[in-house]
Amino acid sequence: MQKFIRIGVDLGKNYFQAHGLPVEGGAVVNRKIRRSKMHEFFVGIAPCRIGMEACGSAHFWARELVAMGHEVVLMPPSYTKPYVKRGKNDAVDAEAICEAMSRPGMRFVPIKSAEQQGTLMLHKTRELLIKQRTMSVNALRSHLTEFGLVVAKGIGHIDELLALAENDTTIPAAARAAVKVLTEVIDGLSQEIDELETKIAEAHAQSETSRLLVGVPGVGKLVASAITAAAPDPTIFKSGRDFAAWLGLTPRQNSSGGKQTLGGITKQGDRHLRKLLVLSATSLLRCVGKRSGALAEWIKALLAKKPARLVTVALANKLARMMWAIMSTGKAFRTELFAKA
Repeated sequence: MQKFIRIGVDLGKNYFQAHGLPVEGGAVVNRKIRRSKMHEFFVGIAPCRIGMEACGSAHFWARELVAMGHEVVLMPPSYTKPYVKRGKNDAVDAEAICEAMSRPGMRFVPIKSAEQQGTLMLHKTRELLIKQRTMSVNALRSHLTEFGLVVAKGIGHIDELLALAENDTTIPAAARAAVKVLTEVIDGLSQEIDELETKIAEAHAQSETSRLLVGVPGVGKLVASAITAAAPDPTIFKSGRDFAAWLGLTPRQNSSGGKQTLGGITKQGDRHLRKLLVLSATSLLRCVGKRSGALAEWIKALLAKKPARLVTVALANKLARMMWAIMSTGKAFRTELFAKA
């Protein structure tokens, strides 16, 4: 049985590249492995540390290798790039991964379970269907505008627009046929979205952490479920600020010579999660006038001197920190911090 101190694996579609180091400073072992031979190759290796980039299929292979007794670490691809010496091929990438995983300051991505990835798939599929429905609604509105039919913006006014189209006898038969197709597409997508939201609610009900997060003001089942599935291990973050930085909600730094220069938020990390938190913060701003408590007073004081959109992002940052604290401690949100006035 072969022994390695660490192995860097560059994942691919059909072929994987492994860069193994038997001893520190010794001769390396490079192997090109077919997908069908992955299990066979790693079963014949003594348990060791294996590093991979957190890309497509990485979490699946991490679970498979952990089941064989190996220790697996995942790294963001951008963190392994500086260790590429020259050129670009699978062997060079695997060597860079093997080197990056050995660094003491390297940050790793927690391995997601199959259930967590399934929940995230529900969220991503819902987001895709909403985008397709919005495209269909916009197409319907723009086409009917050519026939002089215009209603207020928003998907809630589509029924009004369809009623106008049905009662307008000047619309050609070909246009009516197209309207019928778009209507069926919109109705079908709306039904599928509702079914996905039901599935997300079921996943939320099965997670104790997700049920705790719903207690945070502005956070509903969708947000709580998405955060719980995307951040399975809150202990990898040293503080709530680190969690907010992971979501891209902290200011970008461009500091030098002891002088701090802060810009807009970094917008790093998961764009969908960041959008959900900003929407949650927006909903809080609408009702903050009817609330009391420390959180409400903080929001009102910030609104007195900053634009509402800036306050929304700052509040999203604070909500992220609150959620990290709840996930880390397992304690519920104190409702008196944002109670009805």
